[in-house]
Amino acid sequence: MFGWEYPPFHLGGLGVACQGLVRGLISNGVKVTLVLPHESETNDADVIFPTDEFVQKLRVCSLLQPYSTFASFDTNILKVPKNKRDMYGNNLGEAISNYTEMSVKMTEGLHPDIVHCHDWMTYEAGRRASVAHRVPFVAHIHATELDRTNHAPNEYIYQRERMGFDIADKIIAVSNYTKSVLVNHYGISSDKISVVHNGSSDMPPSVELLESKYSQKKKHPLVLFLGRLVTQKGTVQFLEMASIVHQSRPEVNFVMAGDGHMFEELVDLSCRFGLQDSVVFAGKVGSMEAKQLYTQADCFVMPSISEPFGLVALEAISHGTPVILSRQSGVAEVVDDCFLVDFWDTAKMADCVLTILREEPLAHQLRSYAPRILNNLTWKHQASHVQSIYTDLIHC
Repeated sequence: MFGWEYPPFHLGGLGVACQGLVRGLISNGVKVTLVLPHESETNDADVIFPTDEFVQKLRVCSLLQPYSTFASFDTNILKVPKNKRDMYGNNLGEAISNYTEMSVKMTEGLHPDIVHCHDWMTYEAGRRASVAHRVPFVAHIHATELDRTNHAPNEYIYQRERMGFDIADKIIAVSNYTKSVLVNHYGISSDKISVVHNGSSDMPPSVELLESKYSQKKKHPLVLFLGRLVTQKGTVQFLEMASIVHQSRPEVNFVMAGDGHMFEELVDLSCRFGLQDSVVFAGKVGSMEAKQLYTQADCFVMPSISEPFGLVALEAISHGTPVILSRQSGVAEVVDDCFLVDFWDTAKMADCVLTILREEPLAHQLRSYAPRILNNLTWKHQASHVQSIYTDLIHC
């Protein structure tokens, strides 16, 4: 399995999803060898899970990072001593080429039944490995270049994605929303794509937590956003919604947790909206900080412009927090007990927030659906669908 991020080194949902899938596959009896870019020169290591299960992890010396762009890579490579830059690659294209060469070489001695790749950076490595081992190639897509760039793709990345989709024996998309993007914008046959929604590693909220949230009456209710501060995540729309809510309920506080290139722009925008005393920019938060925010929040809003899935919604639900989701998201396909709004309809979004804050019995009812949602989306269960895809490819 070729990937590009894995906890504890991850920036977004792909790493969390990759970890959940690997653990689910292992619990179903599948042996997994992970191949990952890593800045250190460590060759390989075994990762021991809390369940005492093992997965072999091959570390490829590389500066590739989640959500790398040509510009961000150019910035990072300048921090590397000149005598080491050739090892990593002098630009993003060279770095991917180097990762591909080393990855394929490091896996020559393995005897896989399947080669499984996550997103565009790994597709060439997957293609070459599948040819070398004469086994099927599965391309897993968590987010397309169109999602990340609001349909203004980098042509190099777009073509890399398309190459991977064309040569893959099977494509796994994280939602029907993503499947439609592949069919309509990449020209991929729908028969080639299987949808396997992401799972959740979180337990449903306890009765005590639900009752505690139901009984709370806050002087300053809290509305939460958690994600990268980029256009794709609907950050501007969140602030537009907050400004509307603020006009009716000035005591409501808002937290934007996460980092990204839009940070300064969003701070300025919040001031222009008169929200300087109502919005907290928390920066990137760790897992424990995120859990505290979910627990404290009265409402979680995910206003993404284009969200292939949206694991943060499941995380919020697991902490007993009502969610408002963009219709332009994959997670909306599996969370049917929530408010759904178009990302651009910030007035409707604000109305949903005000309704949740005002109607506590309704908020409690939304929270009570969490166990049913999460119990149907365990990673072991979702991994069994992936395992079935493996089996069909091996025996076809």
